[in-house]
Amino acid sequence: MAGTAGNIDWIYLNLANADEVRVGELISAEAGGLPIYRVMALSNGRAWLKNLADGGDRVTPLSDFHWKALPSATP
Repeated sequence: MAGTAGNIDWIYLNLANADEVRVGELISAEAGGLPIYRVMALSNGRAWLKNLADGGDRVTPLSDFHWKALPSATP
């Protein structure tokens, strides 16, 4: 499943696959939804994130996110 928002193409995450998300990728709870986060680190099912809109940091379970930007959309 995929979606497009603005200039970013999104793909649905299959979090059953442990390698689905990597450091440096963009993720969001909704395809094209805000906020959009850059993954800074991963550990034990949690992600250290940087909010692209306001620069804020947070640590959140990966299960809270269902979409990631396709690699061609990740600057």
